[in-house]
Amino acid sequence: MTAGRTTLTYAILPVKRFAAAKARLGDDLSVGTRRALAESMVTDVLMALRRTKVIDEVLVVTSEPTAEAIGHGYGATVLSDHDEQGQSAAALIGIAHALERGAGRVLLVPGDCPALDPAQLSELLERPPAGRSVTVVPDRHGTGTNALVLVPPDVIEPAFGEDSRARHEQAAAAARVPCHVERLTTLLIDVDTAEDLAALRQLLAEHRGGAAHTRGMLSRLAGRERPPAG
Repeated sequence: MTAGRTTLTYAILPVKRFAAAKARLGDDLSVGTRRALAESMVTDVLMALRRTKVIDEVLVVTSEPTAEAIGHGYGATVLSDHDEQGQSAAALIGIAHALERGAGRVLLVPGDCPALDPAQLSELLERPPAGRSVTVVPDRHGTGTNALVLVPPDVIEPAFGEDSRARHEQAAAAARVPCHVERLTTLLIDVDTAEDLAALRQLLAEHRGGAAHTRGMLSRLAGRERPPAG
């Protein structure tokens, strides 16, 4: 834990099996390409979390062997997601572990927001928690949740998926705790569709640095998309 801070902060990164990832891109990308893209994005998210000084520990919750290896390679604690019941259920596995280790706060993030900037994330997390609270970082549409900060870790139960921002706000209200909505530019884009992928390309073009693996993958994809010369 960084000197001067008393709240132990854990980041939780649920990762589904890469072979099942990004199915909605099936009309645009092959299975192998979708798998490689998912792996690249998870790697970049994990690297960003490890570079965020305010985070004391990173948990990767997965049943994907490659994600386990990536997690171990970057010093994360890897937890098994035997049942694979989705992002919210995986997040609960991480929350239980964080509580057992004495965490006072958790950050929940998906593995498909590779533009995540450690500086922006640090700015968000460096605001000291003032009692029980929920912070929602919405997606670019304003309806989903691309990050969730919970103080304490079990203050509400996460409910990711379509329209999750409203569910998280309602859960906070039911728990009678403040709910803050914070918009982080580099957490706006999560990738599910071809339109999301195009938006990610644009976001990365506007921000220098970071997301090295995803940038490389998108560069290779762009090369395949170019028509032959002549």
